[in-house]
Amino acid sequence: MYEWLRDYQQIEDEIVYLEYSLERSQRELKRWISGDLAGVKLTAESDGAKLEERIERIERELQIKLTEQKSFMELISKFSGLNHKILKLKYVDGMTLEEIAEDLNYSASYIYKKHAEIAKMIKFAHEIKLTHC
Repeated sequence: MYEWLRDYQQIEDEIVYLEYSLERSQRELKRWISGDLAGVKLTAESDGAKLEERIERIERELQIKLTEQKSFMELISKFSGLNHKILKLKYVDGMTLEEIAEDLNYSASYIYKKHAEIAKMIKFAHEIKLTHC
């Protein structure tokens, strides 16, 4: 039903982790080049010697995920219906339910109610899926 939301959140999580991993690896490389480890001799098998390759691999993976995210955003923007709009604005754009209500010209109480209904539908669909697996 709303599997796209789970998939989108998974891509977001993967991007955040890759960005963290890239930053950590770049800091480590800097230590080996000009920091406290600059005088240490590396062997071909050491982790320090493989940092540049790891950074390149992470950068490639990150680019792939960012491209996936962009494609996903294009897909999501084509969805219609109030439920999809609420989910996109809340979980993709990061808006509060009050902001969503104002943006869509509905009362805040109506948007709260719709969001609760959507959450129940998603939970029910997830539970059904788990019992059939």
